[in-house]
Amino acid sequence: MSQPEVYNIAQTPITCHVFSADRREVALSLNSNEAQILSKQGHEWKVTETLAEVPRQTHHLNRLGTKSNRIVTASQDRNAYVWTQTPDVATGRMAWKPTLVLLRIKRAATFVRWSPNEDKFAVASGARAIAVLCSFDPESDWWVARQLKKPFRPTVLSVDWHPNNVLLAAGSADMKARLLSAYI
Repeated sequence: MSQPEVYNIAQTPITCHVFSADRREVALSLNSNEAQILSKQGHEWKVTETLAEVPRQTHHLNRLGTKSNRIVTASQDRNAYVWTQTPDVATGRMAWKPTLVLLRIKRAATFVRWSPNEDKFAVASGARAIAVLCSFDPESDWWVARQLKKPFRPTVLSVDWHPNNVLLAAGSADMKARLLSAYI
């Protein structure tokens, strides 16, 4: 077994982080309204991009890397954004462009997770609901969420997808896990 690598990245708490598929980049939130993307350069991690239009206090990040390179951010102010790398027309270099997600939840987002096929994602919330089936509407240039109709009594704390891209596991504050269908 190889020795773990230890790096001093920040002097403030890291509330969430997610690695790219090749583990050469990491996106993280330092308990603020910004998410930073760091790249490994030699023996150090350097900030290469700052996502500044993120919702305040971004606590939940999830990134794709196998089929597409997108990041979804969700936060306590009930907002979410999907970030996509696109070429900047002025400079020609790749830049992260945010796209709004209409979550339609009444309380804070607590967790977000992309599906295995990377065509939708699920957002857990304190509104005792899961905003899932978040799919892209190209006409309006935003992502639209549909709510699961299952009533949850406590806050939903985490979600994860089955590899079949249909079943969704949800963990909640009542110490129970539920298996739900997220079939479109």
